[in-house]
Amino acid sequence: MNKTWVVMATAAAIAAAFVVGTVVFRDRARQEVAQAARTNNEALVRAHSPVYGNPAARVTIVEFFDPSCEACRAFHPIVKGIVNASFSQVRLVLRYAPLHQGSDTAVKILEAARQQGKYWEALEKTLAAQPQWAFHDNPQPELIWDLIGDIGLDVAKAKSAANSLEIDRLLKQDVADMMALKVDKTPGFFVNGTPLRDFGPAQLKSLIDDELKKVKAQ
Repeated sequence: MNKTWVVMATAAAIAAAFVVGTVVFRDRARQEVAQAARTNNEALVRAHSPVYGNPAARVTIVEFFDPSCEACRAFHPIVKGIVNASFSQVRLVLRYAPLHQGSDTAVKILEAARQQGKYWEALEKTLAAQPQWAFHDNPQPELIWDLIGDIGLDVAKAKSAANSLEIDRLLKQDVADMMALKVDKTPGFFVNGTPLRDFGPAQLKSLIDDELKKVKAQ
């Protein structure tokens, strides 16, 4: 065997080992997340969590999301569409995972809007205008105040609320739950406590369908 073939065979072996190692690592990580969800079930949904859809729905999507996350922005209409098409069988519970710089400020603004019953309107506008304020190298979440100024919000009152201990505690609880559940990227989905193992809209829909079948069979 000449040197060229030796080099090629070695490179192929290294590549194969890398692929196998990556698969093993991902599988181990998925198992750790699943185990964390089983042992920290109370960390999935809190009383303060925003809920979209029927509060009594038997299938719950828990989404850990970051207002600055492009993937969260892309998934938002998809998840809402699934809930809307479920005939009140599926609900969405939002949790915060402020992994990007400035996202904690964005979360506090959203929660301040929620105190005035304007949460979903504020969230829609915040995500729609994400490219304007969520530059990862220079985030400007304070711009959100101007972006949501036309939804009927008492902005002065909301700005005061955004700096309250109540909202700060809420955010800290979500971050603690995010860590307990080993969520390290966004969006992070759980459906009736089962983590989404393979990321993608089709995979999420499949997991939801599986859970719907389970509850219908009960």
